[in-house]
Amino acid sequence: MSNFSIRIEIFKEGEEYVALSPELNVSSFGETIEEAKLAIKEAIEAFMEECEKMGTLDDVLEEAGFKRNMDVWVSRYPVAEERLALAM
Repeated sequence: MSNFSIRIEIFKEGEEYVALSPELNVSSFGETIEEAKLAIKEAIEAFMEECEKMGTLDDVLEEAGFKRNMDVWVSRYPVAEERLALAM
């Protein structure tokens, strides 16, 4: 069994909070931040369980940019983050 360190982002959209795992492209939502965190955890676990059943979990994680550090899969961290404004 492996452990995972996964980055999530939480946004407020209307009256709900949307939680997103950018690397895995998995999202969920809740009425509160805590509900959104619980919902994304459950969604990620379900996604990973299905990948494990199909025998593709390691490939999916590596393709998403995760690295294995001993028995922990760690998502990549950006070295910089900023907003870019475009006029079209």
